[in-house]
Amino acid sequence: MAFVYILYSKSASQYYTGSGKDLGKRVEQHFIKEIAGAFTSKAEDWIIYLSIDDLEYKQARDIENHIKRMKSRKYIENLKEYPELVQKIKIQYQ
Repeated sequence: MAFVYILYSKSASQYYTGSGKDLGKRVEQHFIKEIAGAFTSKAEDWIIYLSIDDLEYKQARDIENHIKRMKSRKYIENLKEYPELVQKIKIQYQ
């Protein structure tokens, strides 16, 4: 199983979208800045804003890319505010 996650940094006022197979391990890599120069190394206060679980790996990658293509803060905020949108994109990318 795989997942999509969205991190938020209040200090940077930015979102970061990613995907993977192990949420805990992947998010920890961001928090400890395992990858030098990575986007998330800009801030120290990243929190998990939203995660979409129980996905096939290809589905997770497709949803991640869909969210990134939207290039919309409002879209990301609506995903959290309206869970039915998450269900809709899960179905769309099955």
